[in-house]
Amino acid sequence: MAKQQKSSGNRLIGFVHVDKSNGFSDQLGQKLKHLGEFETIREIIVKEEVEEVIIAIESSEHNYIEPILNTLDDCNVVIKIIPDMYDIMTGSVRLASILDAPLIVISRDILQPRQKFYKRFFDVSMSLFFLVVLSPVYLILGLITKLTSKGPVIYKQQRVGLRGLPFTIYKFRSMWVDAEKNGPALSSHTDARITPFGKFLRKSRFDELPQFYNVIKGDMSIVGPRPERKFYVDQIIQKAPHYKHLNKVKPGITSWGQVKYGYAESIDQMVERMKYDLLYIENISFLLDIRIIIYTILIVLQGRGK
Repeated sequence: MAKQQKSSGNRLIGFVHVDKSNGFSDQLGQKLKHLGEFETIREIIVKEEVEEVIIAIESSEHNYIEPILNTLDDCNVVIKIIPDMYDIMTGSVRLASILDAPLIVISRDILQPRQKFYKRFFDVSMSLFFLVVLSPVYLILGLITKLTSKGPVIYKQQRVGLRGLPFTIYKFRSMWVDAEKNGPALSSHTDARITPFGKFLRKSRFDELPQFYNVIKGDMSIVGPRPERKFYVDQIIQKAPHYKHLNKVKPGITSWGQVKYGYAESIDQMVERMKYDLLYIENISFLLDIRIIIYTILIVLQGRGK
């Protein structure tokens, strides 16, 4: 980058190590300031007002790439990586980058702008359609919920959404009031906190219907990974750090994980279901969304919800 005839516009401010056993490099230290170890990179990014991070590690250290990306995933920085021969041979490095410094830009955006527009247009139009057409169903479900148990018809709860930002989710209440007075707890088939009518709502997934309002607000999509509470997200990330990749897309009313796995009753089950949602993100498309919606409708009609 320093030898380029035309500057790329970067001002290199320093470097960090990913492996303490490597120690400090005097040769590199003569060119750049040593900012510390990788474990403190999040604090360094904030303190130094870093805008771009370049991953420049030895081939023997490639096992660090995944934890590095997981750590930087929700940091507001551009991430670039120096390619190895495999990346070059498989076409990951394009001509434009070869003319300058050969760096691969790690994209945060799963969808291209045009795909985002189509997905958003579909989400809003379908949500408006369902809210209007199913309005009698909303009224009936609301009345039964109100008449069969004390408490509000609509249940509100904070969940983790796109880029890890919190939002308020809306559902038909399926549990007794003060169901979590002793703290957050995952539900199960034998959960005494679920009302008799709530069991039907969950089995049929009708409790999710108010989330079409979340879709119109822009908090959710019709198809996307199931949004979880921060209380559980923190525990999942401890077991599976790559869970953060689910935050690259909006959470959804239904998902491939919900279709293939259903509700999770433990952290381990959440991690297991996550595999299906990661698979969805890697293969996301409009046709796949339609397929998942069709599967979801069949599950509802056949009463196979878990």
